[in-house]
Amino acid sequence: MKAFVAERYGSADRVQLRDVPEPEAGADDVLVQIHAAGVNPLDSKIRDGEFKLILPYRLPFILGNEFAGVVLRVGSRVQRFKPGDEVYARAAKNRIGAFAERIAVQEDVLAIKPRNLSMEEAASIPLVGLTAWQVLVDTAKLQQGQKVLIHAGAGGVGTFAIQLAKHLGALVATTTSTPNVEFVKRLGADIVIDYKKARFEEELRDYDAVLNSLDGDTLKKSLRVLKPGGKLISISGPPDPAFAKQLGANPVVALVMRFLSHAVRKEAKRRQVEYAFLFMRASGAQLQQISALLESQAIRPSVDRVFAFESTKEAMAHVETGRARGKVVVKLS
Repeated sequence: MKAFVAERYGSADRVQLRDVPEPEAGADDVLVQIHAAGVNPLDSKIRDGEFKLILPYRLPFILGNEFAGVVLRVGSRVQRFKPGDEVYARAAKNRIGAFAERIAVQEDVLAIKPRNLSMEEAASIPLVGLTAWQVLVDTAKLQQGQKVLIHAGAGGVGTFAIQLAKHLGALVATTTSTPNVEFVKRLGADIVIDYKKARFEEELRDYDAVLNSLDGDTLKKSLRVLKPGGKLISISGPPDPAFAKQLGANPVVALVMRFLSHAVRKEAKRRQVEYAFLFMRASGAQLQQISALLESQAIRPSVDRVFAFESTKEAMAHVETGRARGKVVVKLS
């Protein structure tokens, strides 16, 4: 089968389209023919080696974290899926490989594709959908009437998180650039801060939660908008001791994570708020709950562009510009 393979860590020229063996599927696995794959900033960060500390892939490896496709065959212990099922998933972090014609994944990361979505639309959902769910539902425990700030509202995570937060009954503020102000309003944002014209930390007060996906400076400023007891949840770092424990990191790595997050955790404590780092985990069960929201159209996918599979490297480059509105997808068939 054909796949985009990272030969070594580094820039885009280290990634090649190659013929590789079909993945082996174990007793608990499902082999899927991929029809479309979502493209995310995470893919480039993995390619560049930014996550070597916590995701030590054995080179060479196939890139790609999320996909939609059709089940080809199932392992002997698989019960919930059968050949011919249309499915989608975010692959487990230690078994990525969605930029390929086929992938083998554990049964528990898969969900049935929403009936009303195309393969391309479905492939745009798993990573951002699960990230937003785990931030807003699992970690922030967002309730009706609470206030949440979602940074980068026009990005992949932002477009989904705004809609999910509104579904949960929250008042939603977001940051974006001038060309995207009306776009994020249509998604449901109540308050839009154009970061080219205003400073969010001067405009917003007494928020219950912040979803940060931006840089360290934005992270520090976000602490100012929270009320006592509020939560700052970052998907862009720095990792904290709780994440090190969840990861089962060795003492040296755990110490590094403690050091990296020390300043923000200290400032959060001073302000009587909580800081948490979240690295999204694959979950078919949660994805099935997300499917219900998509099928009821409480949440709609936001796809910026669809590239041909052969242009996967160009799709990654487009995501790296930071100008994509919603998600970028590659189409295999």
